[in-house]
Amino acid sequence: MAAFSRIEVILQMKEQGIVPVFYNPDPGICFDVARACYKGGLRIFELTNRGDYAHEVFAWLNKKLARECPGMIAGAGSVIDAPTAALYLQMGANFIVSPTLHEEIAFVCNRRKVLWIPGCGSVTEISDAESLGAEIIKIFPASQVGGPGFVKAVLGPRPWTSIMPTGGVEPNEENLSKWFNAGVCCVGIGSKLITEDILQNRDFRQLEEKAGEAVRILQKVKSRSEASKGK
Repeated sequence: MAAFSRIEVILQMKEQGIVPVFYNPDPGICFDVARACYKGGLRIFELTNRGDYAHEVFAWLNKKLARECPGMIAGAGSVIDAPTAALYLQMGANFIVSPTLHEEIAFVCNRRKVLWIPGCGSVTEISDAESLGAEIIKIFPASQVGGPGFVKAVLGPRPWTSIMPTGGVEPNEENLSKWFNAGVCCVGIGSKLITEDILQNRDFRQLEEKAGEAVRILQKVKSRSEASKGK
């Protein structure tokens, strides 16, 4: 059972603005990465369903995070069918992210009142996802779909849509400014935050610092955006 309500997860995602995305078959590495993000100020973590027994990695990680990183909201990504979604819900996933739009996943998550974030690449898919109850829409792959320009164009006629781009997002001021000025509610970042060098060197202190810097950058970007809207 999810430890956090759907509303709590939505509010945290929008407030925090950055969702780290990661997977490794070694549960210990997953925990080191998640803990470094947590220490850096990030309170959402998406473990992707990318390998054999990934659900077992998630189950172990979710329990350990609950004990050692209170307040961390862990969810599962790359979930492509309803049975897999149900499996992760049984493991206590607080949200489910899909690369594509499948209504069967919506039904499973909605019955348990767990946040479901489907991947969409067109306005029609976004509309269909919202009809199925999706509160946040993942644009994937974000850069290839159209980048910040696509987000801005979608929000013109659909200002109520909450968009989370994943794929091509970088934790620097220039890139984050483009996405948030376009109107996204949060972003998913994987290898641009959790780099190969960090993993090879097991330099999780560097990841902690990098996550903290991303948090500070985003706070500045969002403050500047809000000030601009107020003019």
